[in-house]
Amino acid sequence: MDRPGLQVAEAMPDGRLVPYPDAGWNRVRGDHDPDGAFVCVNGLRVGPDGRIWIVDAGAPGVGLPAVTGGGRLIVVDPATDAITRSYDLGPALRELSYLDDVRFNRRTAYVTDAGAPAIVVLDLGSGQARRVLDNHPSTVDQRTMYADGQVLRGQDGGELRIHADQLEVSPDGRHLYFQPCSGPLARIETRWLDDPSVPAAMLADRVETWLDTPTTGGTAIDSAGTIYLSDVEQRRILTVSPDRQVETLLADPRLIFADALWFDGSGWLWIPATQLNRTPGLAGGVQSVEYPVWIYKMRIDATPP
Repeated sequence: MDRPGLQVAEAMPDGRLVPYPDAGWNRVRGDHDPDGAFVCVNGLRVGPDGRIWIVDAGAPGVGLPAVTGGGRLIVVDPATDAITRSYDLGPALRELSYLDDVRFNRRTAYVTDAGAPAIVVLDLGSGQARRVLDNHPSTVDQRTMYADGQVLRGQDGGELRIHADQLEVSPDGRHLYFQPCSGPLARIETRWLDDPSVPAAMLADRVETWLDTPTTGGTAIDSAGTIYLSDVEQRRILTVSPDRQVETLLADPRLIFADALWFDGSGWLWIPATQLNRTPGLAGGVQSVEYPVWIYKMRIDATPP
C-alpha cells in the first residue's frame, strides 16, 4: 500500500478493479474503528478449503501501533462473496504487532508477526490463538535488508526491521519453515508448535536454523517440497530443494521486489513484482513506484501441496 483506499479488489476481464468483498470493507476508516473495514491488508490466500483468507495486519504499517481489534483473519466464500468468519487474533498480539502472512496445516493456521517478532498459532475450530517463539532469534530481523543495492528504510529514515515474515508448511505437514525478511530460514516440527503444553523454552530449543537466505520478498512451496524464494537484491527467484540445494530459477530485471509468490493448479508460478522497495514505508518516506505494477507468471509444471 502506498496510500489509503482500495485494499482488496477483484480484477474483472475488462480491466476494472471492483472492491472486494465490497466497498464498505475498503473504505477509509477511523484510526480506532476497524469494525467492518480493513486496517491494512497484507496477505491474501486461497486456503485448502477453497475459501479466500485475508490477513489484516491490524496496524497501518510496520513499527506503528496496532489498532485494537484490527489484527484478524477474515474468511470469504468466493461462491457468494460473503464473509463467513473473522478470527480475532488480538489476544496473541502486542502493541507493535503487524500480522504478515498465513499458511495452513489441517485444522491449524500459522501467522507471522512482522512487527513484534513471533508466530501466532491458530486453532481453526475453536478460534483460540497462541503466541509462540516470541522474540526468538529465528523470528527477529537482525540483519540489514537490501533491495536493488539500497538499504531498506522506514518512514523515519532508520533501517527497517521486518521480523517473522515468510513461512511455508512442508507437503507432509511435518515442518514449518519461516524467517524474518532478511533471513536466515529456520524450521521446526509442527508437532511441537501445535501442542500448547510444550514449554516456551523447550519449543525454542526445537528450532533449527536451516539455510542462509538473502533479503526475501515472498516464498511458495510445491508438492515435492521445493521452496521458491524471491531474492529482492538480485531480482531473481531461487529454488531450495528439501536437501537444501539452492539454484537460480529465474533472474529478470522486471522482478522489482517480487513478493506473494503463488502456485495455481495448472503448473504456473505467479510472481507479483510489487515495487515495495519504492514505497514510502520501505524507502525512507520517499514514493517512487513506477506504474503500472505488474504480475508475471511462469510455467514450471509444479503443483501446490
